[in-house]
Amino acid sequence: MIKVLKLQKAVMAIVLGIIALIAYKVMSVNDMESSIYMLELSGLLFVLGALLFLYPIFFAKKDKEGNVELDPEQQEEGTAEQ
Repeated sequence: MIKVLKLQKAVMAIVLGIIALIAYKVMSVNDMESSIYMLELSGLLFVLGALLFLYPIFFAKKDKEGNVELDPEQQEEGTAEQ
């Protein structure tokens, strides 16, 4: 489902956010002043990942019967082949 809806970038953003959060925890234990930047990066990556997960919902298309196509590019290619 992740490949079908093209959510690989969203998953990578969330994973990088988790890694940045772990780096923040390690840096804060060692009393590094620059650890706050890792926390900011982690938050930014989480927000970006959340927005990327919502991308297919925002740009979904409805057909004439009211059904929602979450992957309109794939449907257009399938229609062109027929």
